[in-house]
Amino acid sequence: MDTIANPRRAAGAGDFPLNSFLPPESPTDMAAQTLRRFEPPPATDFAPMWFRRGIVLTGTAFLTAAGCYEMYRVLQVGGITVLESIILVLFVLLFAWIAFAFMSALAGFFVLLTGKKDELGIDAGAPLPAINSRTAMLLPTYNEDPHRVLARLRAIHESVKATGYGARFDWFVLSDTTDPAIWITEEKCFLKLRQDIGHSAALFYRHRPENTARKSGNIEEWVRRFGGNYECMLILDADSLMTGDCIVRLVAAMEAHPKAALIQTLPIIVNARSLFARWQQFAGRLYGPMLAAGIAWWHGSEGNYWGHNAIIRIRAFAVYAGLPELRGRKPFGGHIMSHDFIEAALMRRGGWAIHMAPTLRGSFEESPPTLSDFAARDRRWCQGNLQHLALLPTRGFHWVSRLHLLTGIGSYLTSPLWLMFLVVGILVSLQAQFVRPEYFPKGYSLFPQWPAQDPVLAAWVFAGTMGLLILPKLLAFVTLMTDRDTRKKFGGGLLALAGIVTETILSGLTAPVMMIFQSSAVGEILFGRDAGWQVQRRDDGAISRHDLVRSYSVPTLAGIAMAAAAYSVSLPLLLWMMPVILGLLLSIPMAMLSSSTGSGRTIRLFKTPEQTAPPPVLVRANELANVPHSSLSCPLHALRDDPDLRKAHLSNLPEQKTRKRGDVDTYLAIARARIEDADSFEEAAGFLTARERFAVLNSPPVLANVFALPDRPDCKTDAPTA
Repeated sequence: MDTIANPRRAAGAGDFPLNSFLPPESPTDMAAQTLRRFEPPPATDFAPMWFRRGIVLTGTAFLTAAGCYEMYRVLQVGGITVLESIILVLFVLLFAWIAFAFMSALAGFFVLLTGKKDELGIDAGAPLPAINSRTAMLLPTYNEDPHRVLARLRAIHESVKATGYGARFDWFVLSDTTDPAIWITEEKCFLKLRQDIGHSAALFYRHRPENTARKSGNIEEWVRRFGGNYECMLILDADSLMTGDCIVRLVAAMEAHPKAALIQTLPIIVNARSLFARWQQFAGRLYGPMLAAGIAWWHGSEGNYWGHNAIIRIRAFAVYAGLPELRGRKPFGGHIMSHDFIEAALMRRGGWAIHMAPTLRGSFEESPPTLSDFAARDRRWCQGNLQHLALLPTRGFHWVSRLHLLTGIGSYLTSPLWLMFLVVGILVSLQAQFVRPEYFPKGYSLFPQWPAQDPVLAAWVFAGTMGLLILPKLLAFVTLMTDRDTRKKFGGGLLALAGIVTETILSGLTAPVMMIFQSSAVGEILFGRDAGWQVQRRDDGAISRHDLVRSYSVPTLAGIAMAAAAYSVSLPLLLWMMPVILGLLLSIPMAMLSSSTGSGRTIRLFKTPEQTAPPPVLVRANELANVPHSSLSCPLHALRDDPDLRKAHLSNLPEQKTRKRGDVDTYLAIARARIEDADSFEEAAGFLTARERFAVLNSPPVLANVFALPDRPDCKTDAPTA
């Protein structure tokens, strides 16, 4: 039961009628920011981070210099050729990337080992702090399963209410859904949810007829219409889950730090069912807290934003985070896809702090079920991050904010760099094997020049590189061993170590495949191909044999080509490259294996604390999501057969804009023509495509024409494909 009076109700707003989806508007101005001009705000007094950043960057530079020197010694035995120079440059770039990640992980290891609190001073073990401000909980959704989405939202709502501060929160479902059946199902589920939790609850639903600028435009539209009534907004995702304890502590942290614009939590993966999702869940739960502690330690007030499970101060967001539309054509022009990095950078540019709370538990998300789904999502992220190349010169960005953009860009450019490194390495070996070397070049030379590399030193360089990649996992294991309770929830130290070894092998086998996928994505984007915005799959990961062959034929062929080239040089070279080649050759079997649900041993091997002792909010969300429900076959039939749903739908459509002469909605115009040709309601519903149904559902006059048609149950007409 809520212990705090709701200030909105105290003002006399009263209960919300069941067929009203939205509260009265409280507009807030939000203008698009300029990227070429900026007037710096007054200097802000944030905690100095130069010493911590100096440690990380100096350590990165030292490790990179050492790696560069050793690689130079490997290549310089017989003099460095042009191809060997390319190898050296590529190695330095890639090794610097690995060293930078290693230093952040090392910082996180010492932070966790010493038990140092984060910069915000959030103590998850302390009693729940009091909060006074009003917060809006925003759940953007786009063609997702409404039953699962609202089941999670209800579980979060109940968890917040159990804290005693439920009246401090208003809840908004912000739909950008374009599928007409899903849209009407959303409305139906929303009305059912409001009825179940009580129509006096501050639970609202808004649907946009046009999803301009996708998620960022969805949030911005809400801020413009309703942001004035709230101090903060907490952004969820369709697969987000958060505990009431975590949410209240985030609000309290914002109240305690008035210069903080954003606090990002560390979402932990839950509900993994396929083998791929299970090892992603295990890796994220074991390594994630250490990596997050490290980056939070040296990012300080110049943190980053990951788009969800974060709380944002609306005043800072409205004034400084309005996104402009980029010049040029897609994929580099148009609306900004990876908006979260840029919104964080813009708010920091405006003098606000961006923080991360790495030790605050109770923030969850889900993982794509298969490698194919992961790659599909990664393709969208790749385009969004490469789009940031145009935003790097933005005036006024803090240098750490630029570093965030470079890190995001580099996370995708490293894949083609690795591929180039491997290809050039094979070319060097092929040159040494098949091209006649010039032992005595023109000009005076006392000794012949022998093209050669030092194989023993090369092995040591390889071992050092692998060490920087694997050591953070072992450091995470050490931190786990210091926490008895968490260690037990992982199944014990031995089982956790076995999971680390298995996860390392599986990730090593799939890494070459992702290298090919990401390299292909980078190439497509650089040649101007737009990926669009596909809905993420969240089922158990089943994938057809045809899709497997189609998706993984290129990695398999690349593996065959690499194996043939390496074997033509020597068997030792083939064995040397076997980790990469094997991953490519086994891409189809690995995709099949990783998409399976796994055995009991696999489930036990990748056990996580959230599986051993699931939090109540997770149990409740899964319980609600598994309640049987009927699917909606036709939205027009649903509205006709349910008067309450029809009334609610019509009353909450946006006001119809006056149409300009010559400005014709082609889908609506075609729908009108099809409806005029129909002799019955069933015939009209059958004539319309999905896009035409969507247009009709947004037009009350046309909907009235459809519902005015007589019934003819015997008339059946197949609907054309969209």
